[in-house]
Amino acid sequence: MIEYIVRRLIFGIFVLFIMTTFIFIIMRAVPGDVVTLQLANSGATPEQMEALKAEMGLDKSVIGQLVDWASKAVQGDLGNSLWSGQQVSEIILERLPVTIQLAILSIVLAIIIGIPIGVISAVKQNSFIDHFLKIISIGGLSIPNFWLALILLTGLSLILNWIPPLGYQSFLDNPLVNIQQMFLPAICLAITLSASIVRMTRSAVLEVLHSEFIRTVRAKGAKEMIVIFRHALRNSLVSVITLIGLQIGYLLGGTVVLESIFALPGLGSLIFESVLIRDYPIVQSTVLVFGGMFLLVNLIVDIMYGWVDPRIRAK
Repeated sequence: MIEYIVRRLIFGIFVLFIMTTFIFIIMRAVPGDVVTLQLANSGATPEQMEALKAEMGLDKSVIGQLVDWASKAVQGDLGNSLWSGQQVSEIILERLPVTIQLAILSIVLAIIIGIPIGVISAVKQNSFIDHFLKIISIGGLSIPNFWLALILLTGLSLILNWIPPLGYQSFLDNPLVNIQQMFLPAICLAITLSASIVRMTRSAVLEVLHSEFIRTVRAKGAKEMIVIFRHALRNSLVSVITLIGLQIGYLLGGTVVLESIFALPGLGSLIFESVLIRDYPIVQSTVLVFGGMFLLVNLIVDIMYGWVDPRIRAK
């Protein structure tokens, strides 16, 4: 297991390098640069603009800038914001808890919603309930989370004359306000993930229920609830865990839009704002953190396989 984890970590570092290099080059290829945006309408001369570029280290080639940034990044120095001058690591640490809370809450809600509905759909195979739940799950997969967020905000304001408090307060400072602020964006992220979990759970449970060992368990006189939850569901969790690990990328991507809509100061809104103003160090570092979180979660998911399925642990 240790050898496997080391291999995954080495592969993860390689993936992070490729990803950050790609983002680095793409950001430099986007029309407009940070110097032009900062000095727009200021009447600055070309010489002044070139001097500011040199001060920011943007007068070097793209490869030279990449080497400078990467050499500092491996030492833990992610640079400073090109606008505020604040250390990028400080900015990310300030905003990281918001995104982590939103992602965890979304996953918990998706599991609470998705797994029970998936089991019910499997047990009631080909019934009206099964067909109805399949239609609902397809709808959940089809609705973009940002569109759902706008529908919920509009509906709540028109029907109940209420919208959640915008912005963010820590759970420790004000638990009630924090839950109100985080619940709607978490639901918007959870809907699509829960729809995927419903379909995967249904498919996996049905496959297990039709297997030979389930017939043996039933022949021994086990109650149906024990057959479903102790045997069928547990042997289906490997597929569900895999799906959740793969959907982490979707969750992190969804935070970019939803944090902006609900005015949450997380990494998603940070990267969105930074792309608009071409704050290169923040964009590169935030993408690096997102990529690291995705790879770390998938590594944890792989380790959890052994806990869920002893056959994998034995290998």
